[in-house]
Amino acid sequence: MKIKSKLSIFGGLLAICALPAIALAQDDLSDRIAKLETAAATAQGSADNAWVLTCSALVLLMTIPGLALFYGGLVRQKNVLSTMMKSLISVGIVTVLWAFFGYSLAFSEGNSIIGNFSFAFLKGVGSEPNADYAATIPQQSFMIFQLMFAIITPALITGAFAERIKFSAKLLFTTLWLCLVYLPLAHIVWGKGGFLNAVLGGTIPALDFAGGTVVHISSGVSALVCALYLGKRIDYKNEPTTPHSTVLSLIGAGLLWFGWFGFNAGSALSASGLATNAFVTTHFAAASAMLAWTCVEWLRNGKPSVLGAISGAVAGLVGVTPAAGFVTPMSAIIIGLAVGVGCYFMVAEIKHLFGYDDTLDVFGIHGFGGTLGAILTGVFATSVINPVFKDTNGNALPVGLLEGNSAQVLNQLAGIGIAVVFAAVGSFIILKVVDLLIGVRVSETEELEGLDASQHGESGYVFIEDSAPGFTMTEFTQGESAITPELALESK
Repeated sequence: MKIKSKLSIFGGLLAICALPAIALAQDDLSDRIAKLETAAATAQGSADNAWVLTCSALVLLMTIPGLALFYGGLVRQKNVLSTMMKSLISVGIVTVLWAFFGYSLAFSEGNSIIGNFSFAFLKGVGSEPNADYAATIPQQSFMIFQLMFAIITPALITGAFAERIKFSAKLLFTTLWLCLVYLPLAHIVWGKGGFLNAVLGGTIPALDFAGGTVVHISSGVSALVCALYLGKRIDYKNEPTTPHSTVLSLIGAGLLWFGWFGFNAGSALSASGLATNAFVTTHFAAASAMLAWTCVEWLRNGKPSVLGAISGAVAGLVGVTPAAGFVTPMSAIIIGLAVGVGCYFMVAEIKHLFGYDDTLDVFGIHGFGGTLGAILTGVFATSVINPVFKDTNGNALPVGLLEGNSAQVLNQLAGIGIAVVFAAVGSFIILKVVDLLIGVRVSETEELEGLDASQHGESGYVFIEDSAPGFTMTEFTQGESAITPELALESK
């Protein structure tokens, strides 16, 4: 008994002596866990930042050279440079305005319509994240990503008034449109406290993952207003104008498709499963819309065209933009099929019926495609992909109509209505102001000459006389060969 007592006392003494060591081990373990968590967070942040910066570059590629080539190939030869220049110059105008005050008005916390000037001249926009929008990347990365959206949106509008607007009028229109239409819409839909923001305190929670309302409906409706205000081209005969280079347009469409992965998947703002879903749905919708447009055109006209195929692909990309981060891949295919067929009839039938001259069918593809996509987002959105709505306990609530939230379609319609009003009213007012100040349309002589020469003093295609005997190279017009048949090539 005495031995057991002594052993017990000895064991207790050993335990007491071991307490500091145990405590140190626990502290060391806690420290190691903390360091691992910090390292994991740093790695995640680095991956997210790399992804968002890559996507920013992809979205810029959509404008130049993607949209520039797509639009440039669709116009006549005498207007190719002026059309491409309209996309290029948007990069300069919007970038400077975005740095001065654009980003601040769109994403600072103001009221439900517009932000304030707290981020003016990028004050406070540095390497620290803005947790309201993206907690794992620098706010500067978020800022530059959003800039690329602001750049391409007014560039899209230029397809409606191609071949007849003054370059000076285009500059002033872009400046005013960014300030009066795009910035308020971006804040309303995506800004903290915006009226339609679904996750940051909006009154009406409309879903727009990557720009269905902010980018496509706004640009498409504005394009229609511009087309109606400027009137038809002098030689417009209510029929499509033959593109001078479908090859350029095909390359441009391919670059748009490629860049659109950054547009939609980048809107997840992280290298995550949500980004993967947006990437997949983007591709599936574009592919199915391309097939839908091609099949309908083939059945109606007897032949499938390359122009129709690339138009369908772009329509699918437009339609899935608001839905990419909310729907399943199979739903994206349905959206693509619906948009492909719908946009075809808007371009081939409705435009012909009303006779308006939307040069490159901006309204038919972006305006209508964005509208249909926004509505179908309210139908197919699911909490399985993005549990954007939650109850007070953090449990996921139904998101779309098919999941049981019938009110979401009404929310989407409200968002569409607000975007249409802002774009239509704002664009008309801006056009009136620009017209009074400097005029919006070139003269008849300048239009017939072509905007490349009359507005920029250049030509997109210059062929210099060849020194080899037997043939002469000349500048050629649409439908003519570059080689004049005056002399036959003589072999020596």
